[in-house]
Amino acid sequence: MPQTMIEAEPAKVKVDLGRSALVIIDMQRDFLELGGFGAALGNDVSRLKAAVAPCQAVLAAARAAGMFVIHTREGHLPDLSDAPPLKIERGDPRLRIGAPGPMGRILIRGEPGHDIIPELYPVAGELVIDKPGKGAFYHTELESALKRRNVETLFVCGVTTEVCVNTTVREGNDRGFRCIVLGDCCASYFPEFHTMGLAMIKAQGGIFGWVSTSQAMLVAMGLH
Repeated sequence: MPQTMIEAEPAKVKVDLGRSALVIIDMQRDFLELGGFGAALGNDVSRLKAAVAPCQAVLAAARAAGMFVIHTREGHLPDLSDAPPLKIERGDPRLRIGAPGPMGRILIRGEPGHDIIPELYPVAGELVIDKPGKGAFYHTELESALKRRNVETLFVCGVTTEVCVNTTVREGNDRGFRCIVLGDCCASYFPEFHTMGLAMIKAQGGIFGWVSTSQAMLVAMGLH
């Protein structure tokens, strides 16, 4: 895959598609479906559905081009040994991490709710990162996996914009990766947080990275 320019804010950015990866963050049933952790917190999970179709489009393109694809899932071991007590203790005890829910124990690895939604389900050969925190680099093998493949650019999608997407981009930026967030491939329970989450990434000349769109990525890949 050649080098190409992609439309983005605060400015166009040149990328080597052969040294790029698509990172789809936490598109899990626990966050996007009724009965999961997101709904348990009182959120309107339907707001996250807006990101599904754009994610499907870029995922299909990345697969067709042979791009390295990574999916992440936030969740914890069944014994909660990797979950800080202060994280567990927040909120209603009936709805906390590890509590029983309609899709199994909330945010617990191996439970139905922890898994990725069917529309974006990983295929053989795609890396699935199980992360115990908000950022995809924290206590995971992501950085080493990217370096083994000589990746320098991350196309970032997923939920939520202001939490796990923003945290991952900041972690990636600190580690020297070029992070391009596909804004329409991200979503939040709070529209204003989505807007500000993207604004913070591209502020001050791209202090954490660039913000683009699924359409711009497809154009850069020669698909539109």
